[in-house]
Amino acid sequence: MTDAADPTLERWRLVLGEAAHDGLGGPGLSAEALARDAALDWLYGRDEELARRGVRRGGTGPSSLTTVDWLDGITRLFPRETVERLERDAVERYEIHEVVTDPELLGRIEPNPTLLRAVLRTKHLMNPEVLRLARRIVETVVRQLVERLAAEVRQSFSGTRARRPSRFRQARNFDVRRTIQANLAHWRPDERRLHIRSPHFYSRTRRHLDRWQVILLVDQSGSMTGSVIHAAVTAACLWGLPGVRTHLVAFDTEVVDLTADVDDPVELLMKVQLGGGTDIARAVAYSAGLVENPRRSIVVLITDFYEGGDAGALVRTVRQLVAQGTHVLGLAALDEEAEPVYDRDVAQRLADVGAGVGAMTPGELAAFVADHVSR
Repeated sequence: MTDAADPTLERWRLVLGEAAHDGLGGPGLSAEALARDAALDWLYGRDEELARRGVRRGGTGPSSLTTVDWLDGITRLFPRETVERLERDAVERYEIHEVVTDPELLGRIEPNPTLLRAVLRTKHLMNPEVLRLARRIVETVVRQLVERLAAEVRQSFSGTRARRPSRFRQARNFDVRRTIQANLAHWRPDERRLHIRSPHFYSRTRRHLDRWQVILLVDQSGSMTGSVIHAAVTAACLWGLPGVRTHLVAFDTEVVDLTADVDDPVELLMKVQLGGGTDIARAVAYSAGLVENPRRSIVVLITDFYEGGDAGALVRTVRQLVAQGTHVLGLAALDEEAEPVYDRDVAQRLADVGAGVGAMTPGELAAFVADHVSR
């Protein structure tokens, strides 16, 4: 194919691989397309299942590029969204751990959520030098997540605007409609400008944040990596709000109270140990011991509900928490996509005894907490 070739055919050729060349027709790929094809073959050419189906057939083969060459190439050849997808497949689908354990690669790679998840899964393989470089990825991505979620948390907890006027002049409460109506007499047709003599503002109904506990229980199993990250960020954003006491507890077959590190989500995530079994009942029992005022407490259980412990004990403890007035929320996912994979039977049993069950983004969880705290 030449530069004048149909770009749609060229894209299909890159998607389907060399095996589709004859069927699509046309001359060979352009130089840039050949480079893209080599990068795709380096990654997907190692997939025997895809090769058997004839979806892609490796041409240059996995050994023609080093990981460093490949990473440099995809950064130059593909848009950022595609690069992140390729990196995700490299570390999650094909387990090319050197993407996040090689010092040279870590020094040049662009931090993103995919690499953060990979760092958390592989940090036990890293020596101190590599771990120091990997921490840069953790710090950068966590800072971005905190900045984004903090705005949503502030909005959720700042209260709703009322229609009555306010003496306090704040830009976020500026009443545009009432200000225009009150100042129409000061319209200057020759200037095409409205002079504001009397600005008006809304009042804001403040939420009452008195004596509430928010206890986040986070499953550390490998499938919950995204939720662990967002739970740490959410806890950091809730930490320090007036009247809200936040706890963060991680669990597998053991229970680890990480509340002391909630204000530093980077340090917290570097301490999390992903993988292992799951004893949800034990974690919920621990949370029950933290509850001080049942009717002013929210227990958020973030798990895939695949119970390796005593499911009956889990249901009984949740029933007792609900009966005493504690709000229990079971989340099968807490991340930006909120697309859960979970044990529906156990989740249904918890819903039957009064727990709320679902999946949320971090912003939706903050709004849920703010709504209950304001009552």
